[in-house]
Amino acid sequence: MRFSLRQLQVFIATAHFQNLSRAADSLAMSQSAASSALAELEHQYGIQLFDRIGKRLQLNALGHALRPQAMALLQQADALDQALQQHSEAGPLKIGATLTIGNYLAVNLMARFMRDNPHSKVELQVANTAAIAARIHNFELDLGLIEGELHDSELEVIPWRDDELVVFCAPGHPLANKRKLTDTMLADATWILREPGSGTRQTFDRALHGLLPGLNILLELQHTEAIKRAVEAELGIGCLSKVALVEAFKRGSLVPLHVPQRDFRRLFYFILHKQKYRTAGIERWLTLCRQLP
Repeated sequence: MRFSLRQLQVFIATAHFQNLSRAADSLAMSQSAASSALAELEHQYGIQLFDRIGKRLQLNALGHALRPQAMALLQQADALDQALQQHSEAGPLKIGATLTIGNYLAVNLMARFMRDNPHSKVELQVANTAAIAARIHNFELDLGLIEGELHDSELEVIPWRDDELVVFCAPGHPLANKRKLTDTMLADATWILREPGSGTRQTFDRALHGLLPGLNILLELQHTEAIKRAVEAELGIGCLSKVALVEAFKRGSLVPLHVPQRDFRRLFYFILHKQKYRTAGIERWLTLCRQLP
């Protein structure tokens, strides 16, 4: 084997920062040492991994192709190092979650995980499905928890648990006393919805196929709590995961609306990069999530 793990670290850091000086700083190396490591790696195999554009080093096609394998190898080496030093401790985790999962499920999961793995640090990033998938794709996150369907040949998408969207309104809204909503009522209503690109909006659009072009959408908001406040103010009706509405229904500040002719069921998913090495921490996180009632 002609390459070293240090050379791979320099390669990955340079790909991330697109700048050799910043890559060297992130690895606590001098710029000359980092430059020598990268140059030696390319020289040993007679290849070029970057296109040099001024001070920027941009991955070329070969660099893009080799990056996932190099990342996976470094992650396995890190896991082995942790196992040797800490007897298979979970180690740090970077988790991404879509807004519904992040706001209503992930914090409890983090607390339980860190209680069971006291030496592990968990970082949570919350964004919509498209953003989480992009970060998994770029190895910026270890694991994603998403609520939208996803098709990406480089990502592994694993079903996690059932969920369902619920149409809802304020108690004083004219539709609150209806036993069920017809398609005509849905088409005539004013809506407060999640933004396009979110998993919730994806499910909503699928459920209301045939009605979408004529819907009166007053607001498209990125945050579930903002949607709930707008609906409580009787600006319109909304549609969110039942997970996000449990407490509001208990308080009576919002009421569910019955729409039997439309299918609002969906799944939550785990996503990982197919080249991602599954550390002990990742496996423990997946197990914990599957145990969640």
